[in-house]
Amino acid sequence: MSDAAPQDAGVPFDDRGLAYGDGLFETVLVRDGQPLLWDYHLARLQRGCAALGITAPDAELLASLPAEAGSGLAVLKVIVTRGSGGRGYQPPAQPEPRLRWQLSAFEPRREHWQRGVAVRHCRLRLAEQPALAGVKHLNRLENVLARREWSSPGIAEGLLSSVGGRLVEATGMNLFWRRNGHWQTPRLERCGVAGTLRAALLERLAIDEVELEPAALETVEGLCLGNSVQGLWPVIALQSASGEPLGRWAITHEFRALQQQAHALLGYPSYV
Repeated sequence: MSDAAPQDAGVPFDDRGLAYGDGLFETVLVRDGQPLLWDYHLARLQRGCAALGITAPDAELLASLPAEAGSGLAVLKVIVTRGSGGRGYQPPAQPEPRLRWQLSAFEPRREHWQRGVAVRHCRLRLAEQPALAGVKHLNRLENVLARREWSSPGIAEGLLSSVGGRLVEATGMNLFWRRNGHWQTPRLERCGVAGTLRAALLERLAIDEVELEPAALETVEGLCLGNSVQGLWPVIALQSASGEPLGRWAITHEFRALQQQAHALLGYPSYV
């Protein structure tokens, strides 16, 4: 990694991450200087680097960053770009990747854990690009445009479907639902970000990866959102993109059991 610097270091105007979104990022929950789900974050970053053809940052250097957080909760954001150079979209033959990171104090939305949240469908549809599916790359314009669709503080998240008509994720979280007595999550072979909390739960629990149309959510037995920073939120109300109510759910014991498993990985409380 030719250019590794902390949060206060600038990024050159010709950086390819700035110009084209040519890079990757990770957001890691850090508790008392210890990163949570660290192996999953490193594995996803390495997969993303392989997909983009970027040399992955030195693992020892990355491992030294969380300790700078000190005590309490923080979020470590790591950004890796291809660096500078190349001609237009053509990348340099021998890129010199650039690494930047930032540590920020953090407080999760604890009321969402216990009381649940309302969500809505988004009008925007995600493009399908299997070469980037699962990768947490820097080009997140689709998520930005989707998040602009609402401003009501009563809506915590927006659900995104693909142009192929299948549920994928929320704007910043992964999606889970309970259907026919089983937990399920969208298959992410065409698009979407493969979250690290999602990966850890898939390894530990019987959660099926499936394809589902958005309308089918109105008949599921439970719905929730999760990521490795905020934990797991129960969804208690779903709206259409234009605000019509589509479904309501109670917070069930089955959800609390799933939340307990997820929050144990992050050091968060559960409410079983």
